[in-house]
Amino acid sequence: MLQERLEEILKEQDSWDFPAPVEDMPHGDMPGDKVIISDALIPHAQTLFRLLVQMMRDKGDNKYVVSIFGGSGSGKSVTTSLLTYYLNQAGIKAYAMSGDNYPRRIPEYNDAERLSIFRSEGLKGLVKEGLYSKDVQEVLSALWKKETDSDPQETEQYPWLKTYQCWGREGLKGYLGEDKEQDYAQVNEVLASFKQGDAKIWMKRMGRTEDARWYDEIDFSDTDVLLLEWTHSGAEQVKGIDIRICLRSTPEETKAYRLFRARDGKADSAFVTMVLEIEQEKLDRRMENADIILAKDGKVLRP
Repeated sequence: MLQERLEEILKEQDSWDFPAPVEDMPHGDMPGDKVIISDALIPHAQTLFRLLVQMMRDKGDNKYVVSIFGGSGSGKSVTTSLLTYYLNQAGIKAYAMSGDNYPRRIPEYNDAERLSIFRSEGLKGLVKEGLYSKDVQEVLSALWKKETDSDPQETEQYPWLKTYQCWGREGLKGYLGEDKEQDYAQVNEVLASFKQGDAKIWMKRMGRTEDARWYDEIDFSDTDVLLLEWTHSGAEQVKGIDIRICLRSTPEETKAYRLFRARDGKADSAFVTMVLEIEQEKLDRRMENADIILAKDGKVLRP
């Protein structure tokens, strides 16, 4: 049935008019998630829709899991919303799943854990390389209070801080976007349940406070496509993805977007900059496995 509809869309696509966005656009299922459709991203989503329909037809399956990944500000949420809308309007039932429901900690606690790992591993590095002393600890304590211990400029005055930052960064690499931070097993259970045709699936919901955790039972009985929108949906740990879409953005674009959203008051700090750099390194590596890559300007980089 799905393959027949895909064939029809491909035959009609030259004359098919994309429907205009509406107020009640579908969007990811994260609590409080709001999507404001940007006119600039509409042609991008339309390009992806055409590529996606072609790839699904070529693969010949009856159910698909599509991952959409990229950094903050790459357009994941808006693009996923538009793709879900276009698919539904074209007669292909689609559901948008937000991977941001699946970290192990709420944002406040996760931010604290990241900082704790950076500082703990930094201290270990100083001890192991014979650079630690009471004087060093006094300086570190002062830098912690100023929240500048991750700032590379401080190494000009304190050369040993390079070692601290290097070890701390390596510690962060082992946490950011890895199993210690994200519950990939639970995400994979949802994807497997969908692919095996389960009619109803309990979907996790997670807000920004500790008491904002619950599950909703979602009816997938007639759903053809599950779109997983998430920074980490291109990770090797995510199993069962049929088509991977990477929305390419630069660290500078990501940082500018975080400042615009102003989710916290430290979006331009040296520590957040380090986090974004590490995340970008991982995104660049995961991008190698993407089936479709779309640049920020809408240029198709793959296929």
